Amino acid sequence: MPELPEVEVTRRSFAQAIAGARIDSVCMGKPLRWPLGCDPQSLVGRRVVSLRRRGKYLLADLDCGVLLLHLGMSGSLRFSRDLPPSAAHDHFDMVTSQGTLRLHDPRRFGAVVYAESEQDAVAQKLLGGLGMEPLSEAFTFPAFHAGLKASRAPVKQLLLSGRLVVGVGNIYASEVLFLAGIRPTVAAQRIGPVRAHRLFFSIRTVLSRAVELGGSTLKDFSNADGMAGHFQHEANVYGRDGAPCHQCGTVIKLLRQGQRSSYFCPRCQRP
Repeated sequence: MPELPEVEVTRRSFAQAIAGARIDSVCMGKPLRWPLGCDPQSLVGRRVVSLRRRGKYLLADLDCGVLLLHLGMSGSLRFSRDLPPSAAHDHFDMVTSQGTLRLHDPRRFGAVVYAESEQDAVAQKLLGGLGMEPLSEAFTFPAFHAGLKASRAPVKQLLLSGRLVVGVGNIYASEVLFLAGIRPTVAAQRIGPVRAHRLFFSIRTVLSRAVELGGSTLKDFSNADGMAGHFQHEANVYGRDGAPCHQCGTVIKLLRQGQRSSYFCPRCQRP
């Protein structure tokens, strides 16, 4: 599933190219996860002012309203003046004066939703419960530490929930916890100030590096220019069960948490 780094990489790949574009037509394919929420023709003539990100959502600010785009589990966006005719898994085409924005999603868990504003009930239903943005100034250690202390959940489960901090998906949670030296099963409230500091900075370090490397491409992720990510090649623990730890040589272990795979080094990550 595309997480924060993949969504941010996608945003950066066409944010400047689409800014100021006039919407000329909108074509919907098969139904997606949620309905668009407006008549597609009502978008014609509006302009795309900017492209932002909130968690795993892209927010295309229009001169009137906002489009919320989600890539689901297998979706990807393309933006180009020279896209081929839409095919079976292309479910949203927005033709603009500067190119066509297309959502390709074989599993149809992605979505494009219109709201009158980010404060609208439709938008708040999707965005209202999201935690702090880890790559922004809104991500502060006091708030993060307080959130850890308030939770009895295993720390990896808390990170994945998105309630405290957004965008730390399964790959990145495993890598963050390795860098911080914390076992994924540790109860969040048991993490003291020193280790909490390491965890706080590890989140920023890992996610920033993932964005720099174009995200992770395990199966089919690519940005709006069709470029794959390369962070997976630098993984210390994710997907490496049975292999020696790069740091100490101990065999990397795999366990299941909430039906998700957790990878860790028994020696480098303390319980």
